[in-house]
Amino acid sequence: MTTLHVPDMTCQHCVATITKLIQQADQNAKIEIDLSQHKVAVEGTLTADALVALLDDAGYTPAVI
Repeated sequence: MTTLHVPDMTCQHCVATITKLIQQADQNAKIEIDLSQHKVAVEGTLTADALVALLDDAGYTPAVI
């Protein structure tokens, strides 16, 4: 499982956008999001680097924790 800190994920729209992006890249990914702590945990086929690139391309600033 890869966990990312996404400090600019601030609302439910961000949660929906990030969830959709990850699901488009890996339909079987298990995604857990904690909006209050700005954490996104993903279990699936995407590497940590791929997840960071995916969210970075969408305008977020993720960091692996």
